Amino acid sequence: MAEPRSARRFPVPASTEGWLALVIVVIGAALGLATDTFLTIVNLFDLLNISAINLIFAAGLLVVLVAGGIDISFAVGASVVQYLTALAVMSMGGGSWASGIAAAMAFGFLLGACNAALIHYLRIISIVVTIATFNVFFGFLMFFTRGVSIYDLPDWWLDRVILFEYETAGGDFAEITLPVAATAVTILATWVLLRRLTVGRQLFALGDNPEGARRIGVNVAAMHFLAYGWLGVCAGVGGLMQAHYVQEVVPNALYGRELDVLAAVVLGGARLGGGRGTILGVILGVLLIAITQNGLNLLGISPYAFQMLIGVVLLAAITTTNVSLEGLIGRRRRSRLPARARTGGSPEGPGGAGGAGSPDGSGGSSESDDLHDRNGPGRAEPPDRTSAPGGPGGLGGAGGRRTPDGSSGFDEPGGPGGPGRRNGEPAR
Repeated sequence: MAEPRSARRFPVPASTEGWLALVIVVIGAALGLATDTFLTIVNLFDLLNISAINLIFAAGLLVVLVAGGIDISFAVGASVVQYLTALAVMSMGGGSWASGIAAAMAFGFLLGACNAALIHYLRIISIVVTIATFNVFFGFLMFFTRGVSIYDLPDWWLDRVILFEYETAGGDFAEITLPVAATAVTILATWVLLRRLTVGRQLFALGDNPEGARRIGVNVAAMHFLAYGWLGVCAGVGGLMQAHYVQEVVPNALYGRELDVLAAVVLGGARLGGGRGTILGVILGVLLIAITQNGLNLLGISPYAFQMLIGVVLLAAITTTNVSLEGLIGRRRRSRLPARARTGGSPEGPGGAGGAGSPDGSGGSSESDDLHDRNGPGRAEPPDRTSAPGGPGGLGGAGGRRTPDGSSGFDEPGGPGGPGRRNGEPAR
């Protein structure tokens, strides 16, 4: 039967990226009508230059989120890298772009590796570790620098690199600067890492199901160091580009930038629980945040309204992540199971089919719900604490095994072995 014309006339975006693109177009059109300057080429180029630093940070943060972690220390880490790089190149007589980028990437990787080591070897959750290192990094920077900015930077760092320049009829100049080129390289490298390399697939596997990733041989320690080290490298490059753009090194210039970037990345579809995220979504999320902030400024609205928006986005992302992980996915899996598998029934008659498989591969018996709750899934025991070989179970029967994602494997045919007994059969 043909679809109604109304369904074909108004297509609905099928992905997060599609919705973001639609929202960007709508907001851009609205701001273009409400202000005289938003859609000018000078303002649009400024948006691109300003967003470049956040895009570099966001590309690195995406890798951490995909791997199932989170990091809020990267912005102050970038400030630390700025200072360390400035001191390093000046001790070498000024250095060059090559030595500056190499130093920034090395310092950034070391800071990221510190986070990875604390998370992996001390078994501390990532949010706690990065809150701690956020304060350690920033306190270290302010204590040793006393909050003093560095203005006497090498010439190569201060010389403005303009990739494209356009003079408008009014005499204003629209420019695309070096940070945009650095952003393009970073985004391309991150895309290759996540989508074209084996380690990228391992990062997704680790974020989606850590236990399953360990069982298939993923080196979890290496993945942690790769993810947080990659973010550290991106933070180092972003800090170098930010100092080049503003022509100085200010210790607290990037303080607070981490929440803007985190909001943009999760708005772009990255899941806080790990295992999901795209480069395109990150780009659109950062652009939407930048356009919103720029529009509020042009409309004369208080910048505190933007901070409220960031908080709402983060709260919505956390809520959506929790619901999708614990509620929606579980309900969808249960809804796909046959009725007999959900109730523990067997085509062979009453009894025989077991419940959820235990972690060691043995199947559980189909006892009552209260007995199941007392003994845990896949471990239900009869009241006399004895067991007998299970019957020739049907769907979800004894001998069921766990699937890699941690579910009980109800859709596998049951085997002959496993604890449990058929109704009316005495324990042996």
